[in-house]
Amino acid sequence: MILYSTNNRDLRIPFKDGVFNSLPVDKGLYMPVNIPVLDPEFIADLHKYNLPEIAFRVSKSILNNAIPDADLKVIIDDAINFDAPLVEISEGINVLELFHGPSLAFKDFGARFMSRVMSYFLQEGEKQLDVLVATSGDTGGAVALGFLGVPNVRVTILFPKGKVSLIQELQLTTNGQNIRAIEIDGTFDDCQALVKQAFNDPELKEKFRLTSANSINISRLIPQTFYYFNAYAQIRRMGYKEVVFSVPSGNFGNIGAGLLAWKMGLPVRAFLAATNVNDTVPIFLQTGLYQAKPSVQTWSNAMDVGDPSNWVRIMDLFGGDRSLVKKWVSAYSFNDEQTLEAIELVYKKFGYIMCPHTAIAWLALKSWMNNHQSDQIAGVFLATAHPCKFPDIFPADIASKIDIPEQVKELEGKERVSASLGNDFTGFKAYLLG
Repeated sequence: MILYSTNNRDLRIPFKDGVFNSLPVDKGLYMPVNIPVLDPEFIADLHKYNLPEIAFRVSKSILNNAIPDADLKVIIDDAINFDAPLVEISEGINVLELFHGPSLAFKDFGARFMSRVMSYFLQEGEKQLDVLVATSGDTGGAVALGFLGVPNVRVTILFPKGKVSLIQELQLTTNGQNIRAIEIDGTFDDCQALVKQAFNDPELKEKFRLTSANSINISRLIPQTFYYFNAYAQIRRMGYKEVVFSVPSGNFGNIGAGLLAWKMGLPVRAFLAATNVNDTVPIFLQTGLYQAKPSVQTWSNAMDVGDPSNWVRIMDLFGGDRSLVKKWVSAYSFNDEQTLEAIELVYKKFGYIMCPHTAIAWLALKSWMNNHQSDQIAGVFLATAHPCKFPDIFPADIASKIDIPEQVKELEGKERVSASLGNDFTGFKAYLLG
């Protein structure tokens, strides 16, 4: 697998270098030079395969011998060892539950695959790998558990003060070992900016072997394609022929992975980018004006992103043509009041409890389906996190019905350990050097 930069199509590096370097020096993002189209017979027979089998075939195709088949299968079987079931909510409306991994969020797919790929490529005696990651909620917990105890790797997680839920904070700050957490007095965008500045700082690059575990790293994007193919396999078993995906969108890595799967031959009728009031992308698709802005705190905190990094990848997939993007991607924006109303409505009508991010995806799907009725179309909205991670937003009658997984109960008795910093790069650099 060979990669290029979205800012320089003439740049060429192997997959391994992209995994460890994360960002090109020109501040673009890495993309595959060749996006393979999977065998149509495999696509037609997807319903015959389980998730690990699908994951192996998809990754084998796109990695193109970057990892030998036998080693890749070991990585897949170890990393993708939990399910992603499709649950029918009402006729034609289905939720893809992506929260059955160890951190109870869809980020487990990317973080576990990435950690094992990095561990595979690390050679004995090499310089310690320093993984820097900014999180708006769920990424940090998934990365922490994915890399916990991995030899010769240290992980530093930056999270915005007061803007993650208690359970999310516990997942970030109670690990110890090779995981350290920093509470930043600012927003997720501030955390992300600090990480990007660190990658471009000559002194830090000289002293440390830096890489990222955010969705800017190409090895995070690849495993997220797996559950789109697996969802389509489940849709086929249900008798549907077409699918539309509604994706909670913050940094736009999740929907970017779906579009990558589509480029690889997955039949998809449409993608819906479901956002909260951080509506940079919906406004861009409506007006043609992309204007990054400070993020606004919402109940769907993992989507509080005012300048989504992965949007450049999506534009790159469509050759920079906004009109072509709009042909396949529709964008929706909903506020906190609408989110909470959706949570209560779905619970009362169908007995299903959604996290706030999932609720926004349901709202977008309902909006789209109201204008596209067909017995052949299955609507799938992505459930990106377990509702137990957001206890403060639910009314008492709903909160009492949420099953609390054992790993959450175990967190509550652990001590939280984190550093506290402002949002200036000087302070963050001093912390790293210190």
